[in-house]
Amino acid sequence: MARAPEDSPPKPGAPRAEPTAKSPRKAGRPTSAKPRPSKAKTAPKAAKAAKADASEAAASAAKRGPKPAPADTRPPETEDVAPPFGADQAQLIETLSMNLAKAAMMAQGALAEAALSQADRPAALSPDPFNIAPALTSIMGGLAARPEKLFQAQADLFGRYMDLWADTARQAAGEPAKPAPADKRFKDPEWSENPMFDLMRRSYLLTSDWMNGLIAGVEDVDPAVKRRAQFFTRLLTDAFSPSNFLASNPVALKALAETSGESLVKGMQNFAADLERGAGSLRISQADYGKFVVGQNVATAPGQVVWRDDLFELIQYAPATETQHRIPLLIFPPWINKFYILDLQPGNSLIRWLSSQGFTVFVCSWVNPDRDKAGYGFDDYLEKGVYRAVEKTLEQAGTDRLNAVGYCIGGTLLGAALAHMAARDDKRIAAATFFAAQHDFAEAGDLLLFTDDHWIAEIERQMDAAGGVLPGAAMADTFNALRSNDLIWSFFVSNYLLGKDPPAFDLLFWNADQTRMPKALHLAYLRQMYGANALAQGAFKIGGLTADLSKVTIPLYFQASREDHIAPMNSVYRSAKLFGGKDVTFTLAGSGRIAGVINPPTAKKYQHWTNAELPDTLAEWQAGAVEAPGSWWEHWAAWLRARSGEPVAARDPSAGPLPPLEPAPGAYVKVKS
Repeated sequence: MARAPEDSPPKPGAPRAEPTAKSPRKAGRPTSAKPRPSKAKTAPKAAKAAKADASEAAASAAKRGPKPAPADTRPPETEDVAPPFGADQAQLIETLSMNLAKAAMMAQGALAEAALSQADRPAALSPDPFNIAPALTSIMGGLAARPEKLFQAQADLFGRYMDLWADTARQAAGEPAKPAPADKRFKDPEWSENPMFDLMRRSYLLTSDWMNGLIAGVEDVDPAVKRRAQFFTRLLTDAFSPSNFLASNPVALKALAETSGESLVKGMQNFAADLERGAGSLRISQADYGKFVVGQNVATAPGQVVWRDDLFELIQYAPATETQHRIPLLIFPPWINKFYILDLQPGNSLIRWLSSQGFTVFVCSWVNPDRDKAGYGFDDYLEKGVYRAVEKTLEQAGTDRLNAVGYCIGGTLLGAALAHMAARDDKRIAAATFFAAQHDFAEAGDLLLFTDDHWIAEIERQMDAAGGVLPGAAMADTFNALRSNDLIWSFFVSNYLLGKDPPAFDLLFWNADQTRMPKALHLAYLRQMYGANALAQGAFKIGGLTADLSKVTIPLYFQASREDHIAPMNSVYRSAKLFGGKDVTFTLAGSGRIAGVINPPTAKKYQHWTNAELPDTLAEWQAGAVEAPGSWWEHWAAWLRARSGEPVAARDPSAGPLPPLEPAPGAYVKVKS
């Protein structure tokens, strides 16, 4: 007959066994669920305790007398009893507990301090600045109007989960798991090696894909409303990824265990520092900002500031060749960002590369505007910006013509300026190039979501509160939201959950070095370009004239990037079609908004496509385009070289008619927002 387990209740009439005496367990040292090998330094104590236990057990047995033998006379089984933790394990637990408490107290203190710093600030006028509620109402109405599609979607979700559970069961039985969709958030092996976290990851991806697909499939809804709902749904599903929470992130839990909680303490230190840096608003650090100094290890191309007024500094860069092309090159970067994206490091500096190709390079370094510039608009940036920079460049170079480059919003301004010059028969700009610049905003990407009347009213409120300028952080938040996984959640996990220091990455340092924007200019840009698409419609007034892009007939070169989310390639192509000249070249670069533009030939990365024709649509252009490996810079340089005149002696920035004021990169670019 089988022997009853030792913890079973005694049968009626059977003598009640006395409990075996044990040494009392020391307080604060929990018993391990697994036997742990004794360490050398604790062995004598363990042996002594075991000997005492044995003596007490023998004395107790002698008092009770002999125990009746059970019917089953097999020798009793011995049970391994886990010894209590040693001093080192106890110390680890104590350290972990103290660090968890410390991290919690640091987080609570930082949040309390942030709340106090925000207490005297006026609340936002709208609890829904993205104007999501009406969009979601329309989406729900669209779903309700077609219940059969909703039922079909629910059945699809159920079927997906049935497949997931079946795959999980087969995996538990020993079959290899199906590869999950590639996703940078879950690239660590910890996500796939642990079945529980693997199931959690797959379940999340399945559900988020289903939710986003459900919104995308809604019919009979205004496309702009639907796009807003899609954007918000994507933000929501990104935020609820299991990777963003400590308890459901195996990588963070592993770091917590391996460091006895130090990773979380460091993470909360980072969290508190970012709250303090944002004066109560969370400003997630994207780079180790202390590692870079503008003019010392970024923006180091040699040159001189040869002109300065209240709107810009004009920088002329030193030659890298004995001769240069007669026609100089003047670059208008965006005023939303600082110009040194064109001169981060010597190896990827477009400015240095252009100098090495024999071009005389000038850059318009815009001022970081403060309240005194609140009333500056497009007319000011035309007259005091473009026209004055052209005038001073020609004076310094000793020529009557120049070639120009407009980057991003700087290209939008340059296009309007070319139309204004065409109306006045001003031929000082011989040819122009546009990097990621839009003039037709009908398909301007997700930034269109931030340009309706509701959102513009919120932006105007922020600018009024800041004295007539849009704070640099506000624009950074908008750009970050467009790529939340890359620019928000990846740093949230790394900085706070893993307790890592932000990387020393020059591009991310530049990305966080935002500028302010004047109220008049920014509101006009949002309303006229994104809202009314006035430049493409021939209704944009600048400098007292209506800008007509079809009157611009000088040679033009347009560059777009295949994965640009701010200036989508189709939007740039539509812009190229607005101009009236026959000499218009369009080139498509691989990669995204930054890497598509800043891609030196020596890197041998990505690819680009060219096509001498400019058919009606981008799809037709792509069908006839030729792919080439690597950077598009050399293709552009050949185009530019043919339009830059004969070689002349290299121009020394310190020896021109305009006296040098200070070395590049100048003073304006160093002003922080």
